[in-house]
Amino acid sequence: MRIYQSEDYQAMSRRAANIISAQVIYKPDCVLGLATGGTPVGTYRQLVEWYKKGDLSFAEVRSVNLDEYVGLSPHHEQSYRYFMQDNLFDHIDIKPENTHVLNGLAKNPEAECAAYNKLIQDLGGIDLQLLGMGHNGHIAFNEPGDDFGLETHLVTLTDRTIDANTRFFDNRDEVPRHALSMGIKNIMHARRILMVVSGEDKAEAVYNAFVGPVTTDVPASILQLHPDVTLVGDKAALSKLVEAGVPVCG
Repeated sequence: MRIYQSEDYQAMSRRAANIISAQVIYKPDCVLGLATGGTPVGTYRQLVEWYKKGDLSFAEVRSVNLDEYVGLSPHHEQSYRYFMQDNLFDHIDIKPENTHVLNGLAKNPEAECAAYNKLIQDLGGIDLQLLGMGHNGHIAFNEPGDDFGLETHLVTLTDRTIDANTRFFDNRDEVPRHALSMGIKNIMHARRILMVVSGEDKAEAVYNAFVGPVTTDVPASILQLHPDVTLVGDKAALSKLVEAGVPVCG
């Protein structure tokens, strides 16, 4: 595992974007696993800037997203499809047919999940998976206690996750109670994993994930067993790792 400490959120975002851009340059038709949430926004913004400068092209890239809310249309402002269009896809040259997000309106969620697993397989697997992490150590919508062997599946969101996402909706009652999400097994099969973390409020989760035991109580802890993980965080998010003497790169 490689751990990079950046001075602040902007520097963290730039370093993460560097890693993604290097993957795209090395393999122009790579499969990127993409994440939503507040933390990756700066990374996407930097990638868009480099694309607009002519430094980077996504013309051959294929993408698969981690998750989507059940019950939200792709045009809903809080759907993850909308997020990806607004923050990345609409601003680069990636082909629309090469971008894949789970369908939150699928009449048969189980069939949608099975089809998504097959899609990832048919694409040849994920070359680089971008991840954020929740305060309870969840990755995608894999909550504490979920089986590490799960592939894409229907998730019942925990109260803590619902509370954390309430800020994006008019009120708590509007937050969806279910989501479709890649499972830990999908994530662990990615050839490379890049996790981005920012803020002091994530410091304990980072410590538990990368210093504590591998346990389903902290889903991200399974990443300790992956052969190629890069963690990029700002000083605040990595503070407890540094205090514990975990080596980090500047």
